[in-house]
Amino acid sequence: MEFFKIRRTIPFMRYAVIFNVISVLTFVAAVASLAIQGLNFSIEFTGGTLIEVSYPQATEVQQIRGTLEKAGYKAEVQNFGSSRDVLIRMPIEKNQSTSQLSQEVQKLLRTADAGAEVRRIEFVGPQVGRELAEYGALALLVTAVGIVLYLALRFEWKFGLAGIVANLHDVVIILGFFSFFQWEFSLPVLAAVLAILGYSVNESVVIFDRVRENFRKMRKAGTTEVLDASITANISRTIITHGSTQIMALTMLLFGGPALHYFAVALTIGILFGIYSSVFVAAALLMWFKVSRAHFIKPPRKGRDEHEGAVV
Repeated sequence: MEFFKIRRTIPFMRYAVIFNVISVLTFVAAVASLAIQGLNFSIEFTGGTLIEVSYPQATEVQQIRGTLEKAGYKAEVQNFGSSRDVLIRMPIEKNQSTSQLSQEVQKLLRTADAGAEVRRIEFVGPQVGRELAEYGALALLVTAVGIVLYLALRFEWKFGLAGIVANLHDVVIILGFFSFFQWEFSLPVLAAVLAILGYSVNESVVIFDRVRENFRKMRKAGTTEVLDASITANISRTIITHGSTQIMALTMLLFGGPALHYFAVALTIGILFGIYSSVFVAAALLMWFKVSRAHFIKPPRKGRDEHEGAVV
C-alpha cells in the first residue's frame, strides 16, 4: 500500500557521513551519561516495600498518588486486579524500617479514606533487584545474538553486523536519555527496550530485502545507487507503519497516566531512532562494508562439465 510514490531517487547516502557523525556523538554522550550517572532504577531493581490496599468502592490512583506525594513519599501506584484494589510500590528511605513505613502509609491512607484496608505488605530486597537486572541484561544479549544470526542466515554476515550495530545504537541512546534526565527505569521500560529491538530490526529487514532485490534488478548500478533506490522505495511504507505506531505511543504518553508514562517515552524515542538508524546507520554501514551484487550471485559449481546436460 502506498499513499504516494516518489519518482525521483533521494540521495540518502550523500549525507551518510554527516548523520553518522551525529550518531557517534550522540552514542558517546549516552555512554558517558550511563558511566557517570547510571540509571535511576525503580524498586523492582533496588528493593523497597509493596503495599496492597483494598477499598470498598472504585478509587482513583491519581488521588492516592497525590496524597502520598503531598506527604513527601515517592511511590508508584496502580490498580491491582480490580478498580477497588491498589498496589503501592515505595522505596525504603535511609534510617527508615519497613514496619515504620507501612504504619505511616496505613495511617495516611485511612485518614484520606476510612474504608482503606491494607491487605498485604511485602519487602522486595536488593537481591531480587540484582537478579532482575541480570536477567534483563541477559535478555538483551540473547535478543541481540538472535538478531545477528537471523540477519546473517537470511542475507549475509555483513547485513547481520550492520543490523545489530544499528539496533544497539537505538538501545544505548534510549538508555542514555533515561540516564541523562534520571527518568525512572522500571520493568515496563525494560520491556519497551526489548520491543524496540524487534521493532527496529523489522525496518532494517524490509530495507535489506529491497536492497537484495535491487542488486539483482539494477545490474549496472553501484552500491550507493542501489541503497538510495531501496530506501526511497520504502518511504511510503515507512510513513504508514511508523506513523501509526508513533501515534499509538504518543496516545499512551499523553493519556496513559503515570503507570504508562515512561514505557511510552521509551517507545517514542525508540521508534524515532529506529527509523533513523535503519536508514542512516544500517544502510551506510552496508555501503562502507562494500556490499555488492556479487554477494547475491551464487558461483558456478566447481568440476561441472561444460557439456553437461547437452543433447546429442
